[in-house]
Amino acid sequence: MLQNKRRVGIFGVALLILLLPLIAMQFTNEVNWSLFDFIIAGVLLFGMGILLDLILSKVNKIGYRIALVIALFILLILIWAELAVGIFGTPFSGN
Repeated sequence: MLQNKRRVGIFGVALLILLLPLIAMQFTNEVNWSLFDFIIAGVLLFGMGILLDLILSKVNKIGYRIALVIALFILLILIWAELAVGIFGTPFSGN
C-alpha cells in the first residue's frame, strides 16, 4: 500500500513538472516546446521516477539511499542541461 502511494506521488510530481511548460506556453512566447520536447522530458522524468522508486524500495541503508538519490538528481539535471543548452557540447545538445 505504501509503495502505491509513493509511486502515485512520484509520477504525480513528474506530471506536474511536465505541465509547467505547457501552461507557460499559453501565456508567453518565451517557452516554445514541441511534442518531441515533451516526449523527451517525459521519458527523463518518468524514467527518473522509476529509478527513484527502485532505489527507495530496494536500498535499505539510509546513507546509500541518500547518496543514490542525490546522484540520480544530479544526473537528471546534467542531462536536462545538456539537452537544453549544450553545456558539454555533445551532438545531443540543444544548440
